[in-house]
Amino acid sequence: MRNRSSIIVNMNKLTTERRAQIISLMVEGVSIRAITRMTGVSKNTVAKLIVDAGQACAEYQDKTFHNLKCQRIQCDEIWCFCYAKEKNVPQEKRGVLGYGDVYTWTAIDADSKLVPCWFVGRRDAKYAKLFIDDLASRLANRVQLTTDGHKAYLSAVENAFGANVDYAMLVKLYGAPQGKEEQRRCSPGECQGTIKGTVSGNPDKKHISTSFVERQNLTMRMSMRRFTRLTNAFSKKIENHEYMIAIYFMHYNFVRTHQSLRVTPAMAAGISNKLWSLEDMVGIVDEWEAAQKSN
Repeated sequence: MRNRSSIIVNMNKLTTERRAQIISLMVEGVSIRAITRMTGVSKNTVAKLIVDAGQACAEYQDKTFHNLKCQRIQCDEIWCFCYAKEKNVPQEKRGVLGYGDVYTWTAIDADSKLVPCWFVGRRDAKYAKLFIDDLASRLANRVQLTTDGHKAYLSAVENAFGANVDYAMLVKLYGAPQGKEEQRRCSPGECQGTIKGTVSGNPDKKHISTSFVERQNLTMRMSMRRFTRLTNAFSKKIENHEYMIAIYFMHYNFVRTHQSLRVTPAMAAGISNKLWSLEDMVGIVDEWEAAQKSN
């Protein structure tokens, strides 16, 4: 007869297949409550997996993404909110990160489509510097860098790269939004044109673009329920928001085959020599949990 305590442990520990199933649902934009209904796993168990998997995925990518031989990098910021919309944040919590507007700064390699780093914070000079410093520390060679016209990038790029970068800004010019107010709420005006400007170095004009990073923003909104506009699925805690982003990028970089590349971004960048499975992701989480218990 099996020991009762071992039965309890086995009941509390999800199988690799079940954990892989839950992570698969997470990165396909399914909410926590929907996952509990579909899998029969409790909400607390799903939330705990987000915390553990998020920390494991963040640490693994942080250690792995160094000495990258990227040639062309594009950067952008994507808006979301935590706890409440900015206008509904209580007075005592205004200005505190994690309450109201939150931006995710992202960088993408235009060739391999790898996302080597991201950073969650405000859309200001402080977080621009932290993000660009992190990006610069992961690159092995001079790159061509393109950002939008956000002025915070100017000093951040100069401080991080100095003269060792071919940097350009691409500014899009939008017309006034068309249609009724409810139709304009989540849609910008039509793009009327762009202005490409060299900031430093000698960037190749035909590669001054933010198209790939903007498309990545759309993929993030489609793949993470927390980024869906006009929804009640926003993160209540910024830590959970960050954990979900780490899980998403782990799946995007190592597991999800890029349609145009026919391999994963990690394979295209020479970081991985195989196509990962969701079970491989779970293995990283298991290793991280085991390391935490031994410490």
